[in-house]
Amino acid sequence: MAETKFQIFFPLAISTHSLMAKRQYEVWKGKNKFIFKGRLIFGPDAKSLICTSLLIIVPVIIFCTNVARNLFDETSAGYAILMATVVFTLYVLLLLLLTSARDPGIVPRNLHPPAEEICYDSSASIDVGRRTPTPRLPPTKVVVVNGVPVRVKYCITCQLYRPPRCSHCSVCDNCVERFDHHCPWVGQCIGLRNYLSFFLFISSSTILCIFIFAMSALNIKFLTDDYGTVWNAIKESPLSVVLMVYCFIFLWFVGGLTCFHLYLIGTNQTTYETFRYRGAERLDRGCLNNFREVFCSKIKPSRNNFHAYVQENEGGLNRCMNSGTYIGDLDRNRREKVEDDREIGGDLLKISQRREAEDA
Repeated sequence: MAETKFQIFFPLAISTHSLMAKRQYEVWKGKNKFIFKGRLIFGPDAKSLICTSLLIIVPVIIFCTNVARNLFDETSAGYAILMATVVFTLYVLLLLLLTSARDPGIVPRNLHPPAEEICYDSSASIDVGRRTPTPRLPPTKVVVVNGVPVRVKYCITCQLYRPPRCSHCSVCDNCVERFDHHCPWVGQCIGLRNYLSFFLFISSSTILCIFIFAMSALNIKFLTDDYGTVWNAIKESPLSVVLMVYCFIFLWFVGGLTCFHLYLIGTNQTTYETFRYRGAERLDRGCLNNFREVFCSKIKPSRNNFHAYVQENEGGLNRCMNSGTYIGDLDRNRREKVEDDREIGGDLLKISQRREAEDA
């Protein structure tokens, strides 16, 4: 008899498909994209990673097949220049992958609002002739971090109070710790766990641009010595000039970005804080300590294990597997709900009677 009732009220619990656990990345509510069963996580605009990779690889291939080949005959360091270019390019691409495919510091969502923070409006709302309380969550609250009071905000989407310096990314739809910005070139948020690799990527890209520009200019100089004039050297190796122009243009972009983030690191700011709060909300520990925090701190482990198995609906099926426990929880929760409603109703009744007496 008990088994029949369980089948009637919980038909999904006996289904083989419903009992199959899914991995966390399969039920993830953000807009991220995953590969290798959740081991690598990307942003929703991960396709831009292909464009960024081509912007690095194509000029290097042109340099190695044209400029570096001519340097073999002009200088004994030609092979060293070629090997240095290939190795450093692989290093830049590795930093790009680490920045794009790593969890930037996503804060896991709550299934329900924090119950201990729910409060009720003092003014009761009239509903069908009786007064009922309206639950609400404070939009902000103050927490103490290392003896310093910090105001944190409540995120409606993730249903949690964000940690200090955390912000919600509208592109990825996640709350990210120490959120800096969402970079479309790497297709990922830049936050606590991938900021160092991002800075190393842009700074290394700057060095690569300078290196290819200098080697291309050196090749033009050697050709000028061989053919007499700069014009003849350009006609002999036009790709050297193309690479110089290309590197000069991109050097303004990645070089300027590197200098800007050096300023942010030295003043302990993020891009989001700089443009949103104009640097008003920051804790400056001194330039040296700020740099030490970024470059010498150990990367914190991820709060999420996207490869792990989870129960669908975050434990909903797990309750269905044990009917006795689930039904007992329902009865207990129902009794607690009735008791709470009675207590709240009694308080509201007293308030209503007191107000009516005052009006009389």
